[in-house]
Amino acid sequence: MAQSFAGPPFDLDDLIPELAALGRGTTLLLPKSGSPSVQESSLGGPMLWPVDEPWPSCGQPGHWAWPNEKSPAGTIPMVPVIQLFARDVPELQFPEGMDVLQLVWCPLIHPQDQASSALPKLYWRSETNVLATGALRDIPAPQEGEFEEEFMPSPCTVSPTSVREYPNWDLPQELQQTLKPRIDELEERFGMEYTGLACALQNKVGGYPAWNQSPDWPACQRGHHMEHLLSVTPEEDLDMVMGDLGGIYVFLCRQCPELPYAHRYDC
Repeated sequence: MAQSFAGPPFDLDDLIPELAALGRGTTLLLPKSGSPSVQESSLGGPMLWPVDEPWPSCGQPGHWAWPNEKSPAGTIPMVPVIQLFARDVPELQFPEGMDVLQLVWCPLIHPQDQASSALPKLYWRSETNVLATGALRDIPAPQEGEFEEEFMPSPCTVSPTSVREYPNWDLPQELQQTLKPRIDELEERFGMEYTGLACALQNKVGGYPAWNQSPDWPACQRGHHMEHLLSVTPEEDLDMVMGDLGGIYVFLCRQCPELPYAHRYDC
């Protein structure tokens, strides 16, 4: 597997100073070859899961794998998507006492969900606590025909890479119109569209959602604007398609003590 890099190659703070205040630190989760262990950060790899905690499953009525819309699946195990250790992503703020983030989802189509896609679940853990009580050795997996292949990431280790990115669809319209002549000039100068110059479109932590369509930022039940936590995007190395473009974005509310989260599917 060849390691790729699709983050913004240019620091636009100097080229377009008006963007400086909108720049955000982002950690790209670049896939690289290797068979991850349960104690490594990974995409689609095995997880450090407590032996005394049941592996999550999804039994939402009517969920199905293409092309079996008329034959809904039963309850199936969720699949590992992202595992991150705090030591690998120092820019990511973990809850007190936690140093592992885990994302799993159901790899089926869910017509009753507004996103009509995989249903992510987010977990925060302490590596020390899991190792002390014991880790689950055999993680259940869906059987052939029980999952949507485009939502099944291939296991690989990751190379977290820090970059600075800028908004695309989240760029204020008035500012976008003001900057358009200079953006057009830079695109012609470097032979690259604005998204290539300014936006990180890969699997990542933090920064801005890539938004293939109009922004749809969620709010928690208390009305707080959530922050973008993770992006999971279709990449050739991961054998995921997830529609034409876009991806699944996970959002988090840090203003609420229970850290509620939400997701959007953008294709």
